Amino acid sequence: RRKLRSEVAAAFPTLSTEQLAELVPNKEELNVVKIHSHKGEAITVYMNHRNPILFEVEKVLYPTVYTLWVYPDLLPAFATWPPVLQKLAGGADLMLPGVVVPPSGLPRVQRGALCAVTLLGNRAPVAVGVATMSTEEMLAAGMKGKGFAVLHTHLDHLWEYGDKSSPPTLAPLVTDSAAKESAGHEEELQGKEPGSCSPEPQQLLDIRDLSLKDRDVCAEPLGKEELHENRAAEPAEDGSTEHQHQAEDSRTPQEQMDALFNQCFFHALKCKVKKSDLPLLTSTFLGSHMVSCCPAGKQLDIKKSSYKKFSKFLQHMQQQRILQVKELSKGVESIVDVDWRHPDIKAFAVPEGFSSASAAQDSKSEDREQVYRAPEIIPLYGVSTKMIPLFQESGHRKGSVLSSGEVRNIIINYVKNNELVDETNKNLVKVNAVLCDCLLDKSEQDEISHLKWDELLSRCLERLQPLHQVTFSGQEPVVRKGNIEPIDISIAQRSSNKKVTIIKNLELYGLDPQCVANTLQQKVQASATISPAPGAKDRVQVQIQGNQIHHLAKMLLDEYQLPRKYIQGLEKAPKLGRKK
Repeated sequence: RRKLRSEVAAAFPTLSTEQLAELVPNKEELNVVKIHSHKGEAITVYMNHRNPILFEVEKVLYPTVYTLWVYPDLLPAFATWPPVLQKLAGGADLMLPGVVVPPSGLPRVQRGALCAVTLLGNRAPVAVGVATMSTEEMLAAGMKGKGFAVLHTHLDHLWEYGDKSSPPTLAPLVTDSAAKESAGHEEELQGKEPGSCSPEPQQLLDIRDLSLKDRDVCAEPLGKEELHENRAAEPAEDGSTEHQHQAEDSRTPQEQMDALFNQCFFHALKCKVKKSDLPLLTSTFLGSHMVSCCPAGKQLDIKKSSYKKFSKFLQHMQQQRILQVKELSKGVESIVDVDWRHPDIKAFAVPEGFSSASAAQDSKSEDREQVYRAPEIIPLYGVSTKMIPLFQESGHRKGSVLSSGEVRNIIINYVKNNELVDETNKNLVKVNAVLCDCLLDKSEQDEISHLKWDELLSRCLERLQPLHQVTFSGQEPVVRKGNIEPIDISIAQRSSNKKVTIIKNLELYGLDPQCVANTLQQKVQASATISPAPGAKDRVQVQIQGNQIHHLAKMLLDEYQLPRKYIQGLEKAPKLGRKK
């Protein structure tokens, strides 16, 4: 315990002596648990009061969310939007566009610094991660790209080791309230009534009520103003929105949550889910589709609804004959059928502003998929020092880049110009001193006097420096040394006899590993992660649970139109059993 306490003190110097004694007590029971992550990494977890308080990976200590809820200012914190939590808990890293920049500025951190992630309006951290760039680099990048590699979140497996409690509601610091005041001033400048959107100090204590009521009142008029920038808003519409907000305020929080679930449910079925997506896991339908349809400033919480459980909500919709839910595997429910002709789905009107934004986002993602074209790859050859005598007659020197056709023509001209074709058999070429030095090994020089044409050309290509030219659609050709590495697909064994599929070298073919991981995750309904590829600089590998080579082959060969010769490991696909 002394060693652990000294390590904690060194890792987190801001902790006082009393806080350190409270975190790592002398007499109370402290358990040590060894677990393994999905990547196979060994993790040491320290438990106190049945809650994990610290975890250690590769001799580095990290606090859990349970510890950060007690000491919320232990790490520099970066805020994000509430819907992002579902993505982080699903294994995603925090991208910089999802980070909320307060008026007081971002905390100053260096690359590799340990940071906490909070939700807007609540100081209680919900994730722990490592900064992939410094604050200055984040701002210089225009807040684009990956900001934090997330290690642990609220709702993940490590959190489930504890009492599964929810984050406490911690009032924002003065800087956060100042940010809200400045936001209020901006609204005043835009012509808003100053009292209409600023929450009372007491309301800060209940963040969830604020997100459902007051934040909604603030967000919707702003959205309307953005939508109608180029046209005058009609007084009738303004009046209807006011009545709508009054009606919302008159409802209980439970009724508002029920209405929010209904809205996101029909929105997701109408705009997000396609027939080809079925069967669809109910957890994926909620976490990926319904959450993405949730209006800004609101958060879906089934426990605050009258249903209490998502399965009961779906059961209610099934009784209305809107969809059909079945348990395809033990304990796992999936949506197997949807009646898109149902009057409730047809009658649902997608909220204004939300529909255009989501449609634009969908069209962007579709464009991104359509834009990809398999690169044109041409093998090239460079003249090496040993081969200079053979190529200098044609005016080439060391380092000259040639295609296989050009090499063939140069060799044919060299043979004809030096009259090396055998008179009795034109399929043979006489080996002179230059060909002997360039193409034959020392042990062969006394034995071989003639070579066949195809052997002559193959020996020549083998002794030239291999290069390759890659041409992406709409870009200039790029010449690289060596042969292009194929997309490498392998199967690895993890703890509990679980298999994972690992994909490397996607970047060489212009494929975004994150997009491939997201597409695979949606298709096979399995967890997909991205990690640095071992032994390769500036490259990452995609890891997805299970043997997914069949799906991967279909995507790479059929959708992306990549030649099979550039994909390695397709033979490791699981053999399909015979149907009885």
